[in-house]
Amino acid sequence: MKFVVQVRLFPTPAQEAALADTLRLCNEAANVVSRIAWEINTFRNYDLRRHTYSALKEMGLSAQPAQHVIKKVADAYTTVRAQVKAKLREALMRPIGFRCDAAQPFDDRCLSWQIPARTVSLWTTHGRTKGIRFGCSDEQARLLAAYRRGESDLVHRDGLWLLIATCDAPDTDVTDPDAFIGVDLGIANIATTSDGVKHAGKALNAVRHRNRQLRRKLQAKRTKSAKRLLKRRRRAEARFARDINHRISKSIVTEAARTGRGIALEDLSGIRERVRLRKPQRVTLHSWSFHQLGSFIAYKAARAGVALVRVDPAYTSQECSACGHVDKRNRPDQETFVCMSCGFAEHADVNAARNIAMRGVAGWAAVMQPNAA
Repeated sequence: MKFVVQVRLFPTPAQEAALADTLRLCNEAANVVSRIAWEINTFRNYDLRRHTYSALKEMGLSAQPAQHVIKKVADAYTTVRAQVKAKLREALMRPIGFRCDAAQPFDDRCLSWQIPARTVSLWTTHGRTKGIRFGCSDEQARLLAAYRRGESDLVHRDGLWLLIATCDAPDTDVTDPDAFIGVDLGIANIATTSDGVKHAGKALNAVRHRNRQLRRKLQAKRTKSAKRLLKRRRRAEARFARDINHRISKSIVTEAARTGRGIALEDLSGIRERVRLRKPQRVTLHSWSFHQLGSFIAYKAARAGVALVRVDPAYTSQECSACGHVDKRNRPDQETFVCMSCGFAEHADVNAARNIAMRGVAGWAAVMQPNAA
């Protein structure tokens, strides 16, 4: 199972200058390769090497960084062509461009980690730069020492220098679950489990509303200071939501592992296209990071050996978890569920989560059913 570990670098002024020059040169070279690839209509990695490798060496790149620059360009065109084929974007009208501080990959020939000392050394345009300090938790250090494989990306983001390392851990055997925890994802409550645990979305929605109001005011000012503040805050909301999603997913997976149960999630792919809402509600839905939360739960479950199934969410909010009766009138408002058939009453999100848990049991049984002879 592949995952990434991100650490922050703390370079000295001289080391920072070397890192900045390295990113600038690598991305200038990437733009050169991109223009050549566009002009000769050649986008495969090995084919591009014949046409561009010598030019990159003349620009001052060593052998391995030059190879990585060419591969980065080839991968970028592969990604864009796949997006065009899937109709996720328009066809390219000009060569792909790379920012002067875009991320650059390094392999073990160009980058070495000294994890106990919390330092790295890497190739730069100023030569091999050693002793660049980095900060990480003890758990991150353990993961880096045990599972780091392949490339690491040097990233300059919002004034911070980061290294994003690829790790490859062996797959954990999935434990056959005794039952399932159903997880209902929503806006009023980000996640509600079939155990009755509700992770409220009120604080997150309040932060997002406040940020929208602030962005609107700053964009109206159009001054240099307002633009600086907008740039500084542009990822603050995403970091806040990401932290909340990590906490929620860790709580759910830890409880499932502790009790020997699996996790059942709604399959919400395409919900933005399916659901019709009023304009104020659309803003909330489109800023709702349910996909990220679902992916966090999935990868944490895989690492813990917890079974996970995705189920059809249709009518989970209208179906009675006690008798199975489905009726739109069962849910008179956002919080309330009262079955019109048997009179069962429960918080609406908890009732939906219990329906999801029962569908998880059925879905797991279907997955584990042996093929007919």
